[in-house]
Amino acid sequence: MRCPFCKVDNDKVIDSRSTSDGASIRRRRECLGCKKRFTTYERSEEQPLVVIKKDGTRQQFDRKKILDGIRKACQKRPIETQRIEDIVDRIELDLYERFEREVPSKEIGELIMKELRDLDSVAYVRFASVYRAFKEAKDFVDAAQPLSEKPKG
Repeated sequence: MRCPFCKVDNDKVIDSRSTSDGASIRRRRECLGCKKRFTTYERSEEQPLVVIKKDGTRQQFDRKKILDGIRKACQKRPIETQRIEDIVDRIELDLYERFEREVPSKEIGELIMKELRDLDSVAYVRFASVYRAFKEAKDFVDAAQPLSEKPKG
């Protein structure tokens, strides 16, 4: 594994464990060149999903797009990176369990919305504003309404 800091291809595994859902293995590594530590994830290769976009076009499923979208929604929020990774893991696992080859982008968006609603109300409204293409202030109020009705806990 090439070090993301110094690009040397010489490291040792310090810790190795399964993720909470068992779908991948998380490995902590230490570069023998610069001594910095980094994390890698190992997943089994599966039949790739194809995402059917709103306009009918198809493209290969890309986990990074989900991760980037959630990170943007959670920007400057007190949310640990590991929690975001766990959400993406759950979404990806759910998609592979429910869909054999193709998944509508709407399904992915709804799963992200559900996860963010439970995680952080600000991140939820941020994501919803882009995902649902809000055009006026009333759209924000409508999206935030269910959050005020959500039971505390």
